[in-house]
Amino acid sequence: MPQVPVKIINQSANPLPAYATEGASGMDIRAALEQPLSLDPMERVLVPTGLFIELPEGFEAQVRPRSGLALKQGITCLNTPGTIDADYRGEIKIILINLSGGKQVIHPGDRIAQLVIQQVEKCQWVLVDKLEETTRNAGGFGHTGKQ
Repeated sequence: MPQVPVKIINQSANPLPAYATEGASGMDIRAALEQPLSLDPMERVLVPTGLFIELPEGFEAQVRPRSGLALKQGITCLNTPGTIDADYRGEIKIILINLSGGKQVIHPGDRIAQLVIQQVEKCQWVLVDKLEETTRNAGGFGHTGKQ
């Protein structure tokens, strides 16, 4: 599979994001914290990563939750997937929320999210008076019933 070169600055003590397995789509990114961070139930926080990237034009980075963190600790990402645009040069920060019933702790270096690099297509709007009909048409939000 071809790899897209992406420039990165790492101001954290953590290793660079990496694919955990050969077939992985996302790279784990870690918390750049100086001390553990406690999250109360339903508390949300912006967690720094110490990472700054320069994506090529036509690409985005998507921030997604880590399934193990969500299952084991009830911690997930808000604004998911979060989009990092090709022209953004600030620090990548992750919005986390504790959906568990108890206090949870994020430690320095914990893997807190995944980063997926995707190519982006831009659209050109074509203003029309009518759209082509389909069998589904406007059906949505459970229109097919329980299966």
